Amino acid sequence: MKLPELKIGHLVSRLPIVQGGMGVGISMSGLASAVANAGGIGVIAGAMAGITEKDVATNGLAANCRALSREIRTAREKSGGIIGVNIMVALTAFADLVKTAIAEKIDIIFAGAGLPLDLPGFLKKGDRTRLVPIVSSARAAALICKRWFQRYRYLPDAFVVEGPKAGGHLGFKVEQLDDPRYSLENLVAEVVAAMETVRFEHGVAIPVIAAGGIYDGDDIRRFLEMGASGVQMGTRFVATHECDADPAFKQSYVDARKEDLTVIQSPVGLPGRALNNRFLTDVAAGIRRPFRCPYHCIKTCDPEKSPYCIGMALAHARRGKLTSGFAFAGANAFRVNEIVSVRELMDALAAGYEQATA
Repeated sequence: MKLPELKIGHLVSRLPIVQGGMGVGISMSGLASAVANAGGIGVIAGAMAGITEKDVATNGLAANCRALSREIRTAREKSGGIIGVNIMVALTAFADLVKTAIAEKIDIIFAGAGLPLDLPGFLKKGDRTRLVPIVSSARAAALICKRWFQRYRYLPDAFVVEGPKAGGHLGFKVEQLDDPRYSLENLVAEVVAAMETVRFEHGVAIPVIAAGGIYDGDDIRRFLEMGASGVQMGTRFVATHECDADPAFKQSYVDARKEDLTVIQSPVGLPGRALNNRFLTDVAAGIRRPFRCPYHCIKTCDPEKSPYCIGMALAHARRGKLTSGFAFAGANAFRVNEIVSVRELMDALAAGYEQATA
């Protein structure tokens, strides 16, 4: 059996695979366009999109919006496929980045790290950008549906349900990460059931996209059979030639062992899954790295209490300077053993799915 299409509003993706948006320069136009060309949905990360701009520390808002516009246009030049952006609700520039993406006629906005309760309010008549919240519970999905319909007569075009095995910042408490009740399987089943209620009430079928720890074609099979319409994958796309990070960043995934995966308490107030290294070991030992806050990127970050600047740490890592930062990674990063092209990865996932459903 071949992988089915994924339909989000008027958009039809040949493969039901969404590339996760990885911030601070990991997934930009290079990776997103390659995924779109291979039949999936490529996603540019809005978080610190302007990290390489000369004025990012002095005029962050302008730098990040300018860079996001450029990356969307560059991706469009490289691909005629579906291009989305991931914009965290917790970003101080959330509203401006959303307006920028819509002005550039982006296909999809994926919005997580908070509840995007006012997201439809940014759309104007004639805009065709699809809106996809990222949630970690059926309760959050139901609340968004209720508020959006009450305020805007609009329902989400899809939901991404992100489980506790994802990389980066996680929408769970530390004690929930290994609790079977919060497994992605349970979360997806609950959100699929909640969307059945929405379909009964409004006559609209909202696709559910499973995310967090999905690694191969057999994983895709499991979640599609559970009622998901697609999957989102981030970690697998880091280890590709087209990923926008430095080769040393990608190699850290190839070199990772299972015991290298760790959960940290991020300066932004959320747990996060990352690859342990000397930088994080020093942080855990109480060593504080003095810094000024040049970016003011996340609303919930308190520079006075933070042991380091997460924007700087992730920017250093993106450039391959892992002694001055660290790499976020999903729970299955240790299974990565080589760097391949996006096309090779997508072909392998499709073949794995066909084998698993044979």
